[in-house]
Amino acid sequence: MEEFKLDKKTACSLPPISTKEEETLLAVEREVCSYGDTVHYAEHPKIFDRCEGSYLYDTTGKSYLDLQMWYSAVNLGYGNTRVNDALKRQIDKLPQLACQYLHREKIELAEQVVESVKKSFGLKGRVHFNVGGSQAVEDALKLVRKYTGRSRMFAFEGGYHGRTLAASAITSSYRYREAYGEFGDRAEFVPFPYVFRSPFPRDPKAAEDYFIREFERKFEHEYTGTWNPKTKRAEFGAFFIEAVQGTGGYVIPPKNYFKRLAKICRDHGILVVDDEIQMGFFRTGKMWALEHFDVQPDILVFGKALTNGLNPLSGIWAREDLITPEKFGPGSTHSTFSSNTLGTAAGLEVMKILGEQDFGPKVMTKGAYFLEQLRRLQHKHPEIGDVDGLGMAMRMEMCEKDGLTPSRALADRMFQIGLEGDLETEGQPIGLVLDIGGYYKNVITLAPSLEITEQEIDLAAVLLDQLITRAKSK
Repeated sequence: MEEFKLDKKTACSLPPISTKEEETLLAVEREVCSYGDTVHYAEHPKIFDRCEGSYLYDTTGKSYLDLQMWYSAVNLGYGNTRVNDALKRQIDKLPQLACQYLHREKIELAEQVVESVKKSFGLKGRVHFNVGGSQAVEDALKLVRKYTGRSRMFAFEGGYHGRTLAASAITSSYRYREAYGEFGDRAEFVPFPYVFRSPFPRDPKAAEDYFIREFERKFEHEYTGTWNPKTKRAEFGAFFIEAVQGTGGYVIPPKNYFKRLAKICRDHGILVVDDEIQMGFFRTGKMWALEHFDVQPDILVFGKALTNGLNPLSGIWAREDLITPEKFGPGSTHSTFSSNTLGTAAGLEVMKILGEQDFGPKVMTKGAYFLEQLRRLQHKHPEIGDVDGLGMAMRMEMCEKDGLTPSRALADRMFQIGLEGDLETEGQPIGLVLDIGGYYKNVITLAPSLEITEQEIDLAAVLLDQLITRAKSK
């Protein structure tokens, strides 16, 4: 393990904001900002002043190593020079344009995405842009409804697809729907093959067989409420999947599960919609996470890391026969800022960067090294019940000392201590930015920059060790 050195670039800071000024800002925030977003998940919300590489900096200039990179929206690191410069050039050339008109970057970016999906899955299709992930999910739902004539969907327990009304209907957590009345189009939620919490925690193949049998049972006869064997018609239009669950805790399925699931869906006329919003753009070591599982999607949803966290841009790719101009004509779906010029310029540069470098092997190598450090921590701390990862999407499931009983309290303490910024490296204080997910809110989900260095991975392991030790003692 290399010794970490906090270099001048990492330690640099802008003139600090005084403690009094920060307290004033936080007081104003409590008065004028809604608590309806996720800021106040933190017991003591933090004000950050700037970002660079794998680091955020608070108002005093203190650095925080970020291991979640805005929920995997900033795969190429904060302040990526090439992406920022592409945005600046567009600001000076074509900063605004109504989306009813065309511009070069939109066309070239759509071509890049189409070619990427063709290379990955061997399928021809088209792209439709929108702004955020939830909106792209809504567009996918519209397309499924129009093509199949069906409004009911399958989705997974633990799945997350957004918090707009329609996206909430296919997101399994009732918490997101509870305050907003009845959802007549609520999905039917199917258990995800979560091996660690299954009846076969040490046997992925047995767990895979178990979960496949449970899904197959829905098509055995008409009384399951899914399938009419006489008309050969299912009540469900599509199955919305995440190849690796995001908010659900970076749960990685057994290797052949999705291949078997997709066959069942295709045999019964059910489309497969692949939500790549959090796991796309090489987060898992491949451009699209579903590539790992030898499955072709009918529709693919993307967003987040497309612009490296700059101007929001999302979209759907769909098979040609689903989205031909005759079937999905002008005005089928639209948003004022869809295919905005700043977002397409940033997205096009991101796609160019990903196409120029051999990202896959690099991500897999770094992910394997990071996972090795996490397993060492697991050996030291029995409260880490499960460690797993695919590329640079990794998980630590925090438990009681038995290594099985979920401990949300321990994960919460780790999150808070990281934001306090008083961990230590080379005698200097430093913070750690984490995210919590999982069915029991006890999983530390790790999505570091794909450009993270081995030295920074070593630092992350040291800080996580400090963090767990402190959290256990409180």
